[in-house]
Parts: sequence; structure tokens; C-alpha cells
Amino acid sequence: MSPSISAFQAAYIGIEVLIALVSVPGNVLVIWAVKVNQALRDATFCFIASLAVADVAVGALVIPLAILINIGPRTYFHTCLKVACPVLILTQSSILALLAIAVDRYLRVKIPLRYKTVVTPRRAVVAITGCWILSFVVGLTPMFGWNNLSTGDGGERDWLANGSVGEPVIECQFEKVISMEYMVYFNFFVWVLPPLLLMVLIYMEVFYLIRKQLNKKVSASSGDPQKYYGKELKIAKSLALILFLFALSWLPLHILNCITLFCPSCHMPRILIYIAIFLSHGNSAMNPIVYAFRIQKFRVTFLKIWNDHFRCQPAPPVDEDAPAERPDD
Repeated sequence: MSPSISAFQAAYIGIEVLIALVSVPGNVLVIWAVKVNQALRDATFCFIASLAVADVAVGALVIPLAILINIGPRTYFHTCLKVACPVLILTQSSILALLAIAVDRYLRVKIPLRYKTVVTPRRAVVAITGCWILSFVVGLTPMFGWNNLSTGDGGERDWLANGSVGEPVIECQFEKVISMEYMVYFNFFVWVLPPLLLMVLIYMEVFYLIRKQLNKKVSASSGDPQKYYGKELKIAKSLALILFLFALSWLPLHILNCITLFCPSCHMPRILIYIAIFLSHGNSAMNPIVYAFRIQKFRVTFLKIWNDHFRCQPAPPVDEDAPAERPDD
């Protein structure tokens, strides 16, 4: 018998579906833009495309699985664990993509003359691949044994032998299978908080270097420094905004996890937990909106894709070498 859905759950499902309907098309558009616009093929935009892939997966995979977990079907422990792990993988992938973007922007302003020889397309692909491999390792750690079944909190009281493996059958919920020790000590304190703090420091250094160069006003063989560093300042502000929104969206949920671990007797209102979940999932829908409003190359390419493929009225070809479209702002 399938579990009944309350009015509160129906509202939750409706909001999650709305987030998915914004997130998936928006991030597919980001990937599409990077593919069709040669001017969006440098390392930064490749890392942005990798971030968009993770955000597409959040809308297309994680949100449906979150809805399933919210309904709370009874299933085998490890089946529920497999449903809960994708969000850990994709969150880690997003963090590492943001870190790669921050490092890339730092190199662009620290070594502008040698940047293209240091950050090659091959090295960018290796970095993206490494980020995804590491994300799978971190996100699948509960599958390797660090979960509530090994700690004795996985619902053994609901143990129902199935005749072959004797695996427990539980009401599938995230906190019933994922250990809070893993979420706080390993996921948050090692793989979320330190990268976020490191990115803050990197962007502070990026802004410092840019301001320093703009104030010096010295000539450079690579071109007008005012134009180059002015362009870098604009795009750095946009990417720092992406980082700020990510932190704003994900930190509340991790803070609630810390409260759950360190204060088991503390009561948290249900609505507070749902708001934190909506913020974390909604972050995947925010990035394309920021790109559209803050980065001209994305905005121009989005409009061209819309005109060419959805309005059936092809727009005039975009001259990527035109002075008005060369900046990365």
C-alpha cells in the first residue's frame, strides 16, 4: 500500500517541481551556450558548464529522489542509501567547480601574460574530471560503510528478514540512512566549509590584485590594463555573487545538521527544515539567472539561441570580435 500524501507534502512537492522546472531548462541553456559560442570556450566557462551539469542533475535526479524520500516509502536500507547519495555527489561537484573557477580567476589576474600557457584546455579537462571523481568518492562514502546501519541507528527495530540477506526494511528518509557524524565531521567540516573559506580568501586576493593594477595604470604588452583588469573585475564580481548565493543556499542546511548532531534534544520546527531544503535545491535555479543578467556573453548567446531555435526568427549573426561583445562582462 503506497503511503498517503498530506496537504503539507503536496505543497512541498509542488514547490520542488517548480524549482526543477526552472533549474533544468536554465542550466541546459548554459551548457548549450558554452557549446555554440566559441567565445565561451575558455577554462572559466568550461568550469561553469561543469557546474551547470551538476545543477541539471539536481533538477532532473535529486529533486525527484527528494520527493520520493519525503513521501517515505518502506524499502531496503541500502536501496534508500542509494537514493540519498546523489545529492552528496552533486553538492560536492558544485563546490569543487566553484573552487576551480576561483583558482582560474586568480591565475588570470596573477599571471595574465602566462595564463594561456598554464591553463590549457587539456589541463582544464583534467581538472574537471578530477573534480567529478573526487565528488563521487566523497558522495559515495556512506555506501562504503559510513552510514547509520554500521553505527546502529539505521532502524534495526524495523528489521524484516527477506529470507536471503536479512537486510532491514525502513521508512526511507535521509536522516535514517546517512550518518550525521559523516554529514558534519566529514562532509561539512572537511569538504564544504574549508573550500568555501578558501574561495572567500581567493576572491579577496583577486579583488586586491585587480584594484592594485587599476590604481597603478601601467602599460602592459597584453593590451590596455584598464580594459583588461576592468573586464576581470566585472566578471569576478559576478562569480563571487555565484559563490555568495551558493553559501547562502547550503549553509542553513549544514547548520541544521550540526544542531541535530550536537543538540539531539533541540526541537527544530518542520517548516525551518523545509526552507533549508528549498534553499539548497533552489540554488541550482539561481545560477543561469545570474549569468543572464551579469555576464554579457551569456546574455547575448541566450538571446541568439532563443531567436534561432524557439522563435523561428533567426537573429543576425553575432560578431564575437565586435568591440561591444569582447568583454567578459
